[in-house]
Amino acid sequence: MLTGASETLRLSGIADDLNASGRYDAVRPWLHAIDRAAGAYEIRRLAAVSDFVVDSVAAVTEAGSLVLASGSGSRLPANAGGAGHAIWIVGGQKVVPDLHTVLRRVEEHALPLENERAQTAYGTPSAGNRLLVLNADPRPGRGTVLLREAIGY
Repeated sequence: MLTGASETLRLSGIADDLNASGRYDAVRPWLHAIDRAAGAYEIRRLAAVSDFVVDSVAAVTEAGSLVLASGSGSRLPANAGGAGHAIWIVGGQKVVPDLHTVLRRVEEHALPLENERAQTAYGTPSAGNRLLVLNADPRPGRGTVLLREAIGY
């Protein structure tokens, strides 16, 4: 099971529960244990094709499109279809009318907050380099969206 690097998952405690409790076969601890230079291929492979991905999104349109934003793109393959099953935890404040509003929300709200977090955590800025728009899934039942109170950004 792969968890995305998501403030929603961190703030809710879901990331810690899935990655550190020992109750789940979590991929993220394996990824952190692999040498970045020597194991780059293995890191990409493990992150792309886990059985489950648990993540959040930048926004959800009222029509049901899910939009993920990523600086590196590393979280997108599993969410796009590489993982056998996907669960997206979504704060209620992330529901917006349309894709135009999603783009504005990412640029004006989420990216500045994520940039601040990345500067603190990694010493480098974040960027909205890649966006993934999920309108539907060709495999019915693959994905589940859990909408909850406002959490994350």
